[in-house]
Amino acid sequence: METGATGDLVRHRHTKGAATDRVDLKPPASHSDSTASDAGHRHTWLSLWLLELGVAVSHGRPFHPQTQGKDERFHRTLMAEVISRRAFADLGECQCRFDAWRVVYNTQRPHQALDLAIPAAYYRPSPRAFPETVEPFDYGPGAIVRRVDGGGWLSFKNRPVKLGRAFAHRRVALRPADREGCFDVLFCTHAVGAVDLRWAAP
Repeated sequence: METGATGDLVRHRHTKGAATDRVDLKPPASHSDSTASDAGHRHTWLSLWLLELGVAVSHGRPFHPQTQGKDERFHRTLMAEVISRRAFADLGECQCRFDAWRVVYNTQRPHQALDLAIPAAYYRPSPRAFPETVEPFDYGPGAIVRRVDGGGWLSFKNRPVKLGRAFAHRRVALRPADREGCFDVLFCTHAVGAVDLRWAAP
């Protein structure tokens, strides 16, 4: 789970790298666990930023950590070799330890899962360049565009819809669904909610 502060830090570091040395590229997709910081809502500030970049976001099933087995195994190794039973004077020292270990993990240590090759031998950069700025998404003709309020709610025909605090002050669009009286709520090209006008308004 990443909180808003963590998501902001990741965005800052990613865009900083893109603007300076151009090493950061867009992957086609990102997979994460099902936990979110806003109870009952899967999207976070970070996942919405990825969607704005055109990176597909998927989530594992609740209570199935094996879905992210490779990540869990990586975290176990990181914990055992860098973090456990160690004290760091400050975040700077901690980052130095991470940086040194990353070089060993990616470029020096053979990995059994890779037939004793190193991860760097398998790395291929994404062909999709990372943009320096993200332009507002064009929902196109026929879209009913609404701005989500600060609490993560939007209103459509007197029906309140809770999307989650991650959507605060962002633009979303509503489009008719297959069933009459129903609308899909879209963030960029992704369905993030629904409105059913067949139920009486509160």
